[in-house]
Parts: sequence; structure tokens; C-alpha cells
Amino acid sequence: MSSLATLTHRIIHVNGIALHVALAGSEDAPLVILLHGFPEYWGAWRKQIGPLVDAGFRVAIPDQRGYGNSDKPGSISAYALDTLADDIRELAEHLQAPRFSLVGHDWGGMVAWHLAARDKTAVDRLVILNAPHPASMFLYTLSHPLQMLRSSYIAFFQVPFVPDAVLAARNFALLEKALTRSARPHTFKDAELRAYREAWAQPGAVAAMLRWYRALPLARPHRGLIDAKVRIIWGEADAALEPGLAATALPFCRDADIVRLEKATHWLHHEEPPRVNAALIEFLSPAS
Repeated sequence: MSSLATLTHRIIHVNGIALHVALAGSEDAPLVILLHGFPEYWGAWRKQIGPLVDAGFRVAIPDQRGYGNSDKPGSISAYALDTLADDIRELAEHLQAPRFSLVGHDWGGMVAWHLAARDKTAVDRLVILNAPHPASMFLYTLSHPLQMLRSSYIAFFQVPFVPDAVLAARNFALLEKALTRSARPHTFKDAELRAYREAWAQPGAVAAMLRWYRALPLARPHRGLIDAKVRIIWGEADAALEPGLAATALPFCRDADIVRLEKATHWLHHEEPPRVNAALIEFLSPAS
């Protein structure tokens, strides 16, 4: 079955905004919501859609607020962590799934961590790909100088206007390099990069993407123990996040394991889809 051939796209109104959502799979199948990070869009999960649907899941992949074809509110406060989590909770409610599983990468993982801790009865299983728990990232960075250096771009993103212009310059050349130079060679094909540039070219997209970072001072990470079963899949060759960050989330989880991919980078779901998909399906399946 070609699951991408059965992919549908909808505009779904949640939390005062319109989200573009890609959907695949039977409506009565268990729901898995896939959350992308910076600077991606729903297409980041193309290599996971077919295997998950074929394994019996319904898949929903939003362009998160500020990205792709979803709304892009103009205020920084509209990107506070609680608000981002509310988008996803209301999306699940719209899809009539009071209980669902979450898979999040990068910023999508940060949202997923927060939502699973905050709304304990909503999230059944949680899978995190290279995203630190938001309650542990700051202290880890303070005590690990290399991680502080790796995270220095976040300070640049706080500067008004300048990062917006730099990232958009020369047809988004720096954003493209952020993908290709931190991934294994030939991970992102030309057609995929064209699709990324189309997403970045949506009116207001670059500024909206940066508001996720500019709203960091507003974040109030939930520190409660996560009741859902958790799997952390971590690319050890991540140029932005140290391997040690994966384990800092364990004290916030009641039941968690870590799958480490030694040669994978931050873009592990692009680089090693067979291994990532196998780890997802085995963990998300009801018998596990």
C-alpha cells in the first residue's frame, strides 16, 4: 500500500488558529500525532507515514503554528509552551481521540514533553527524538560548556529583525545549510529541499518560526512525573545537542527507555528511517 497516495490535507481550527494537518490511516485506528521541529514542516515525517499506517495507526501531522500552511500569529506570547501544547490537545479532541500517542522531534519534542507531563490522561505513549526535556535543558547547559557553545545560536535568534533577514537571504541559503551541513551527506535530496524552501517562503514564516525561540522566556515547563510510557530515540552524532541530554529526562518519567543510534545526527528520522520506524512501531503497538 502506498500510504502517501492516501494522504489527505485539512485545515483544522483549534485554539483560535487554523492548522494545516496531513492525515493518513483509518479514522478508527489508534491516533499517533507527529510533531516536527525547527526549521521543518509536516513533510519532515514522510518516511514514517507509510510504515505507521501499515502497522495499523492513524497518523496526524500538523504544520505547527508559525510553520508551513498553518496560521502565524504575530505576537511572541502566542508561542508560549502552554499555548503550543494546547494546539495539539485540541487537535486530538477535534479528531475525536481523547487518548493518543505523541512522537516529537526537536521543538516538537519539547511540546510533546510538556503536553505529556501536563495532561496525564491524554497521552498513551510518548516517543521523543533528539529533544531535551524542557525542565532539564537550562541546568544541563549551565553545567556543560560545550552544550552552551552548541546552543549559542539561540541567543542570536533573540535579536530583533536581523536573524529574520539573515535566514531569508539568498533563497533561505542558511536555513538549507542548517539541514544539510548538520546531517549525513545526501540525507536531504533536491526535491525535499525545494519543498522546505516553499514552506519557508510562506508569508511571515521565518519570523514566526523564530518566535518559538523568542518565547522561551515565557516557558513554564511542567515538572510533573509523566505517567505515559516513554521512549527516547537519540542520534548520538547530533551537532546541536549532547548525548548526555537524553538521560536528563529520565527523572521526569515513570517508565522510560533510551534507544541510542550512534551514527545518526539530529536528523535521525531522515537518515535511518528503518531503525527509527522499527523502534516507533514496536513501542507504540498495544502489546508492548
